[in-house]
Amino acid sequence: MTKILLVEDNEMNRDMLSRRLARKGYDVLIATDGVEGLKKSKSDSPDLILMDMSLPIMDGWEATRQLKADACTKMIPVIALTAHAMSGDREEALAAGCDEYDTKPIEFSRLLGKIETLLEQVKVV
Repeated sequence: MTKILLVEDNEMNRDMLSRRLARKGYDVLIATDGVEGLKKSKSDSPDLILMDMSLPIMDGWEATRQLKADACTKMIPVIALTAHAMSGDREEALAAGCDEYDTKPIEFSRLLGKIETLLEQVKVV
């Protein structure tokens, strides 16, 4: 079963997204801050990470930079999730090491398409 690590501090967002992903057949792991996300990315080896960028303790920007700097986790695709849909945010997320970018509120079908595309790319490599 494909494992997705959802790093999200908002309980409502976390619950909604994790239930919808589980219904699509994904095994969903949860972390509520960037530090916990880093730990779980190493201990649980997810196939993909959905990273909220506005997190407590360590934000998603720094967590992603650390993930991509670590040889053990750098190949895990990361999709940035952010409510900050300002000009330049997508570029900033990609520069931090994210492989894709999506805005909140989540449009599930669009996000699912991005997840499936990245997972296919990883299988090919």
